Amino acid sequence: MANPVIRRALVSVTDKTGVQAFAKTLQDEFGVEVISTGGTAKALEDAGVDVVAIDDYTGFPEMMGGRVKTLHPKVHGGLLARRGDERHMAEAAANGIEMIDLVCVNLYEFEKTVADPSVTYADAIEHIDIGGPSMLRSAAKNAESVTVVCDPADYDRVLASMRENEGATTEELRLELQRKVFATTAAYDTAISSWLNAHAGEGAPTPDVLTLKLEKLDTLRYGENPQQTAGVYGFADIEGELFSSAHPLVGARQLQGKPLSYNNYLDADAAWNLVREFTDPACIILKHQNPCGSAVAGDVTEAYDRAFACDPKSAFGGIIAVNGEVPLPLVEHFADVNKQFVEVIIAPSFSAEALERLAKRPNLRVLATGGTGAQAEMELRTVDGGVLIQNTDAVDEAPETFTVPTKRQPTPEELDEMLFAWKVCKGVKSNAILVSKDHAGIGMGPGQPNRVDSALLACERADEACERLGLEKGGYVAASDAFFPFSDNIDVLAEHGVTCIIQPGGSVRDDESVAACDRYGIAMVFTGVRHFRH
Repeated sequence: MANPVIRRALVSVTDKTGVQAFAKTLQDEFGVEVISTGGTAKALEDAGVDVVAIDDYTGFPEMMGGRVKTLHPKVHGGLLARRGDERHMAEAAANGIEMIDLVCVNLYEFEKTVADPSVTYADAIEHIDIGGPSMLRSAAKNAESVTVVCDPADYDRVLASMRENEGATTEELRLELQRKVFATTAAYDTAISSWLNAHAGEGAPTPDVLTLKLEKLDTLRYGENPQQTAGVYGFADIEGELFSSAHPLVGARQLQGKPLSYNNYLDADAAWNLVREFTDPACIILKHQNPCGSAVAGDVTEAYDRAFACDPKSAFGGIIAVNGEVPLPLVEHFADVNKQFVEVIIAPSFSAEALERLAKRPNLRVLATGGTGAQAEMELRTVDGGVLIQNTDAVDEAPETFTVPTKRQPTPEELDEMLFAWKVCKGVKSNAILVSKDHAGIGMGPGQPNRVDSALLACERADEACERLGLEKGGYVAASDAFFPFSDNIDVLAEHGVTCIIQPGGSVRDDESVAACDRYGIAMVFTGVRHFRH
């Protein structure tokens, strides 16, 4: 079939960029009849285009506040009829349906509307376009005969094709525009679905069908290893919903430094999500997904100093994350005093003086998120053949819900220390033991197949830190991300001077662990909540 000449066009757009010139050229240069709706018709008339109003064309009024205007057989029959099918054309003629050869439509700005945090449910629903996607899909389905344009960037290409083909477009262009339409409508429906899922209310189940729109932000140099290819994608449906927090890593401003690698992203994400657990000034130094240094203090510089002292050897080549503005002294301490090699530093903001000093390390990646705030609501991980989705884990249990099964009760100061260790322990790979002292994570036992080895590692590192810092060993608090299956864990912790333990509880042998604590004079707290991190 020959490329059909465009004789009639339907134009109805939200984004009116370039549409007046496009429609006027269609009419003046090619004699195309232009049908239009509402505000678009007025804009075209103002530009001197002779417009046929949609209600005059269909013989049916726009109604229900504009909700119903293009949903009519004269519109969709004129788009869907197959020009080479005698039966289609006979039915069209019998019902007074004329062919529409070009559709120029873009959609109500749903994503822009719901990006406003004050948007109401009713307003969001009103900005769901029905007629626009319907026309786009009808036209795109019949791309054999109909040219469909959903992006102002394509206006000139369509006109150029018409000039080269005596008022027609090529099949190659129509099929390309067809693909663009279905990608557009798919993304539009994804945005609506994502927003509705995000506003389903607290406790709503994960949706049965979840469609995500991701846009590629960058091609990474390689993946975890040089032989692996990789890229970074951002959620492009609705900012801040479900899988993205208000101040996410992907979306942070990179103020200087080399491009982030795949591993940089993983470590920076772990560090950033952990440091946001704290309201007091905090610093996390993270290496290979584990917080080798952690502390809270009166300001972020002091917090950095204490975090670095936890394990200076492991801090080399790590990620620094703080939950407040980075001042010049913090930069001077890691760069000049400690001469620490740092891959990434991430914080809400940086002082001008800090940035000036950081510029002397041009390869250092500096990320400003603009704020802290809570983590995203949901997280996902890929597995072979699918994804796992869960709500994100946060330490939000209240201390008044804890139970103390031991004879000795913790002092208020000990309980405060345990709360610090409990938050940091959540960021350690399971099986996780975190030993702290004076609000610094001086001993970490991550990822061992059994909890006894994790406890031993954490205690040995804590002893080494005290020796290095000239502190008296012992007087430690220990946090365990899950219950103790046997009392041998208590034996190891007690031997190294742990005096308080915080853990979920829930083992069938809890009584044995409690009895062991009582023998050693250890206070133990059950939180009732587990914080595994696999």
